[in-house]
Amino acid sequence: MKLQILFALLASASAFQVAPVAKPSTSLEAETSRRAAFAGIVAGVVAPAAAFASAGESPKFSVFGIIGDGGALSEGGAYGSDQPGRGKVYSPYSVYSESGADAKWNQEGGYNGPEYIARKKAVLAETKVRLAKLPAYIEKKKWYEVKNELTRYMYETRGACTFLSKDNLERKEAQVEFFKAIEKITLNATLKNQEACQAAQEESLVKLDAFLKLV
Repeated sequence: MKLQILFALLASASAFQVAPVAKPSTSLEAETSRRAAFAGIVAGVVAPAAAFASAGESPKFSVFGIIGDGGALSEGGAYGSDQPGRGKVYSPYSVYSESGADAKWNQEGGYNGPEYIARKKAVLAETKVRLAKLPAYIEKKKWYEVKNELTRYMYETRGACTFLSKDNLERKEAQVEFFKAIEKITLNATLKNQEACQAAQEESLVKLDAFLKLV
């Protein structure tokens, strides 16, 4: 009788036993998962390269045409320039090849062509328009606008003058005088010297005209 009561109590206790909770992944299990994921990524990268391997050879690959086999396809970073017969591109990050003798740019004279020179002269023509706007700003003492006008478009002016005066001493001297006049405008606008700033603006137009007569 006592044994029957004991078995009944044990059966009742097991009915209220809490189900075991799954233990969280350990750091070892997490590391294993990461390795498995990385292995899958590597397999996906290597698999396409394996398609270009010959029988009995290891897979070939090319990274930017620099690392690996230059006869194999790269991942596209070199735009195919690492392939035989594709020619040399401007840079590993450009889809355009270097300009040759048959390029339109070179056939039209390149930097010495009439079209390019005309573009530089157009910059100076626009520069004169911009300088002509300064008196209104100077009169109203809008010093920020004065300096802003000298940089908003006229950052091209120095490049145009330098290009048009190359290999010509007289033009270079005229260019220097024009640059000095522009610098006087900026200086006096910073100092908020209205009279000197206006005088520098008038001088800059005279110096620009002198330079334009030489080009």
